[in-house]
Amino acid sequence: MFQFDYPWCFALLPLPLLLWWLLPPYREESPSVRLPFFGDVASAAGLQPAAGAVVPRRNWVQHVLAPVAWTLLVAALARPQILEAPIEKVQPTRDILLALDLSQSMDTPDFPDHTGTRIARVQAVKTVVGDFVTHRPDDRIGLVIFGDAAYPLAPFTLDHALIHTLLDDMLPGMAGNSTALGDAIGLGAKMFEHSEAPQKVMIVLTDGNDTASRMPPVLAAGVAHDSGVTVHTVGIGDPAAQGEVRVDLDVLQSIATRTGGRYFFGEDQTALASIYDTLDRITPHDHKTLSWRPRRELFLWPLGAALLIVLLYEIALAGYAAYVNRKAAMAGADDAHHVDGVSGEPSAAPARSAGTPASAVAPATPLSEARGAR
Repeated sequence: MFQFDYPWCFALLPLPLLLWWLLPPYREESPSVRLPFFGDVASAAGLQPAAGAVVPRRNWVQHVLAPVAWTLLVAALARPQILEAPIEKVQPTRDILLALDLSQSMDTPDFPDHTGTRIARVQAVKTVVGDFVTHRPDDRIGLVIFGDAAYPLAPFTLDHALIHTLLDDMLPGMAGNSTALGDAIGLGAKMFEHSEAPQKVMIVLTDGNDTASRMPPVLAAGVAHDSGVTVHTVGIGDPAAQGEVRVDLDVLQSIATRTGGRYFFGEDQTALASIYDTLDRITPHDHKTLSWRPRRELFLWPLGAALLIVLLYEIALAGYAAYVNRKAAMAGADDAHHVDGVSGEPSAAPARSAGTPASAVAPATPLSEARGAR
């Protein structure tokens, strides 16, 4: 779309006429002497008198080019430009951190899939979490894994292909055999310290109770709450199991309640998928779109055209002045040659007419002698 950024500049178009009306040309009167016979003397000498002062008058070229050049300058001052197609950038307004348990127990093949076939717990988690990430294209996703300790696997990023790659490469036991649930929540709260997103969400998935944390899970949940982080907890596995592999559902529920989140338990892959669908619904999709239209400046074109018009006119004017001066010089040289011919010395004796003898022609008498004889 074409537009002028400063269209009010066109109000300057009548400025030259206004100045001409308010500031008329300066005129100065000076005394002069008139010689009535000056023309006769110049004619007798064979000269053509010239005007003592000449005020050149504007021709039609000036009357046309001057307004055109001024209009182009004003158009350049108005800053013509073309607005390109808008460029939109989606700015996320939510950061989501996925904290996944990768202890050795996640390799237990007791998790029924949608067909009833029992698969490893970690395999079901990869599939369901991968689908959840796919449905959140406008959110920045971070990834934390925990076992003997908690490890940041990916910072908050919009590069969801990276998150999928990391999910595919995860293996049970790569973080150790124990479960540091409290440390994972504390590390997640630490990662949110540099997040500028107005909404901060952490989703924690585990299949056991806390056995290796230096910070108790409930205390870590309090730290997350103070940081403005909402923690949703998801438990999988067997609540009736004994020892480290038993999932502590009471602790998971306390964490969610403390931070304003929700607690879920998934007994199979279908239930786990339903849990993440619910998390997708209760965490609204929100983003901020920044729109910007690039501008292509065009003021150089009218400015260049105005300067070119003035330059070409000045060149033509200088050439014409040189031609007039050369012509005047040549005319002056011809006049000087004519005057020299008129003022030459007369001949010593008068010419005789045909048939007149030479003795009949009287010699010329000097003017001084004639005066003496008189």
